Amino acid sequence: MMIPVIAYYLIFHYFPMYGASIAFKEYSPAKGILGSEWAGFTHFISFFESYYFGRILLNTVLISVYSMLFEFPAPIILALLVNELRNKVFKNFVQTVTYMPYFISMIVICGMVKDFTNTGGVIHSLYALFGGNEQSMLQQPQLFRSIYIVSEIWQKVGWESIIYLAALTSIDQEQYEAARMDGAGRFKQMLHITLPGLMPTIAIMFILRMGNLLNVGFEKIILLYNPTTYETADVISSFVYRKGLLEFSWSFSTAVGLFNSMINLVLLITANYISRKVNNNSLW
Repeated sequence: MMIPVIAYYLIFHYFPMYGASIAFKEYSPAKGILGSEWAGFTHFISFFESYYFGRILLNTVLISVYSMLFEFPAPIILALLVNELRNKVFKNFVQTVTYMPYFISMIVICGMVKDFTNTGGVIHSLYALFGGNEQSMLQQPQLFRSIYIVSEIWQKVGWESIIYLAALTSIDQEQYEAARMDGAGRFKQMLHITLPGLMPTIAIMFILRMGNLLNVGFEKIILLYNPTTYETADVISSFVYRKGLLEFSWSFSTAVGLFNSMINLVLLITANYISRKVNNNSLW
């Protein structure tokens, strides 16, 4: 049973690492990876000295930080609220409604976002009603990050809450009974029993999220951004896409992607170390 899983990771995750060596070469498809000339750290230096380096790094960090601040806690809050519902029919209805956006195609999601935020769209009409600009919201650079984060929460909050709801079922119910006998209300029970019971799961999910902190979902960004919003929307992954697939700068784009992966690795190790020291929960 393990053979398909091992084969998957070997073929699609470990073997492709060999191709990362073109970040240190002047890669030419005609010469191949081995035949291409060695370039050392030329592409890394070019990226660090590039006019776009500061902009795309800042955009990537800001969107990632906003995601950690607003998107990461959202499924935890939803799981806590759903757990407090006593009407099973309404509880199932809430779970179904919040799960549904996750199963909608990314293309359709982005199409809906564009329709809602274009001139005359539902969200744009509300925005204009409160004094907002009449221009399409996706044409305004200052709004792109907010639109991206809100759409991410809407799409994923229900699905990501499943793991926290599952963790809640493992909490000993006798603790709640003892708390009620001591006079603790539902809020006190949530604060002193539910949240501590969720902390190991939250710590593991936080570590995993830190390992992908700079891997901002380029699919949605590429589908939503445009040249007028590059100043706030262009991130490392979308920059790699343009350089590698549109401009055929394979070595340069690989160097940028490798830099991004190394930063993520450092963040993952750091988050795991801090979590292990603070609450004894870690991946290794």
